[in-house]
Amino acid sequence: PVTDGSRELHSLCAQLEFLLQFDLKEKRSFFGQRKDYWDFLCQGLARCRQEHEGIHFVTSLDKLKTPVGRGRAFLRYCLVHRQLAESLQLCLLDPESLCEWYYARSPFLSPKRRAEILASLYELDSVTFHLAL
Repeated sequence: PVTDGSRELHSLCAQLEFLLQFDLKEKRSFFGQRKDYWDFLCQGLARCRQEHEGIHFVTSLDKLKTPVGRGRAFLRYCLVHRQLAESLQLCLLDPESLCEWYYARSPFLSPKRRAEILASLYELDSVTFHLAL
């Protein structure tokens, strides 16, 4: 199993975060706080009208104060529970939402690249992750 001490884990999480932040449009909350991929994931999963346990778990953690911290915790939660590919796929279903959140260079806007990314993430479902949440 992959644990917190794994060098590969840190590389994987950094790559996932880079991918989710690449060509992300700058958006601000009502109070001026910069939105990040966490907000994109929350909106995408809420649009599917599914209560996602990962979102619920992360929002219950009082120590997490920033969207980036919440996003990282969500990625870890999804890796442990083998839900990363499915969760991201739900967020990528709506082309209008993708265009609202990402500029044209984002690989999520390319159907071919999006399919390749999701296929790779589904392969991660066979890997066991033992991470501190």
